[in-house]
Amino acid sequence: MNINETNAQTPTALAATARLPCDIPDTEWGVSSYPITRALFLVFAISSATPAIAATDCNQSTAQLYESKSPAVVRITALTINPYRDEDRIQLSTGSGFIIDNHGLILTNSHVVFGAQVLNVTLDDGTTLPVKLLGSDPIYDLAVLQIPEPSRGTLPVLELGDSDAIRPGDAVIAIGNPMGLGQTITSGIVSAINRILPDRPRLLAQPMIQTDTPINPGSSGGPILNRCGEVIGIASEILGNAQNIGFAIPSNLARSVVGSLIKDGRVIRPWFGIDGSMIDGELRQIFALPLTDGFLVESVEQDSPAYMAGISGGRLPVKVGLRSLILGGDIIVAINGIEVKDGESLQRGLNTVHIGKKLHLKIFRMGKIVTSEFMITERPLQPGDVPESSQTFSVFKDRGGKKQD
Repeated sequence: MNINETNAQTPTALAATARLPCDIPDTEWGVSSYPITRALFLVFAISSATPAIAATDCNQSTAQLYESKSPAVVRITALTINPYRDEDRIQLSTGSGFIIDNHGLILTNSHVVFGAQVLNVTLDDGTTLPVKLLGSDPIYDLAVLQIPEPSRGTLPVLELGDSDAIRPGDAVIAIGNPMGLGQTITSGIVSAINRILPDRPRLLAQPMIQTDTPINPGSSGGPILNRCGEVIGIASEILGNAQNIGFAIPSNLARSVVGSLIKDGRVIRPWFGIDGSMIDGELRQIFALPLTDGFLVESVEQDSPAYMAGISGGRLPVKVGLRSLILGGDIIVAINGIEVKDGESLQRGLNTVHIGKKLHLKIFRMGKIVTSEFMITERPLQPGDVPESSQTFSVFKDRGGKKQD
């Protein structure tokens, strides 16, 4: 979970972001689930420090990188049936992914696979295989699939690099299957880092990598590689009313959750069910109201632990510059004894929240300090976590909300 107000982009500027296309389901192909022992080994392997890359490996041309790395990139074909429609009930879409383990594990986007009924993967050599969905997380937009191991030889594999090491201006390439044209390589640079996009729950939002490497429908789930051939990001979203503004999920985020996706089929998160904004000195000066520094609770999810404990959301919508707020709710000033002063201290407090443990909150309410204590449960999947249609690629062509399929 992350709050990063300083790097957050304005809602207006990023209102047109859209996840790229594709989807897939969980088909059965007679192979047992990925063994837990292998899963644990993989988690250990990918969590370890990335081995040093020889200098010569970082001096390959784009053509050499494509030749050596593209065999590990796959095309995902997904069939989805919508039983609630009379027309256009069946949708077929394609996306991308890449092999991360020689036992057949594939990393891709959740929106490529979420909710689909039939799934196939096509390898670089043209072989089409059935695939099993091991786990997916719509919030981080990551999913892990498994194909059968080959009877002979080994599968090509891409390594996850260190996304924290990248800098704006670093050269990157993307390999994927855009527009159903087959495997394609594009190149560009890292345009920016730490981009917080508005289409995810704010308390769970993670910084994204911005790149000008062209990303198109069908590229979803494909790798973004550095000049050493390491995966530093997974192509995920584009800005629809701009040119070559795409966003990738950092490889370090993928590394941190892939084990949970394999073992549990999902990312298990603590839940107390609030959303809101940080209150700082600048806002307190603007409003002649009894405010204090802390986290302003703007909304409380129905039947959540916070709802059951009587935490109050806001009632008065206001707009300050480009910021929209709902005033009148509780302000959390401390979480488990950690004072909430800014995004960093809020994150430290959230890091102390665990499922099955009591949460202790200090709250500023109606000019007084009160305390609240309640038990934390696992966060269920919320309606807003899942794109309206996992199988349809659509972007806003303009700020008026016009969509293009």
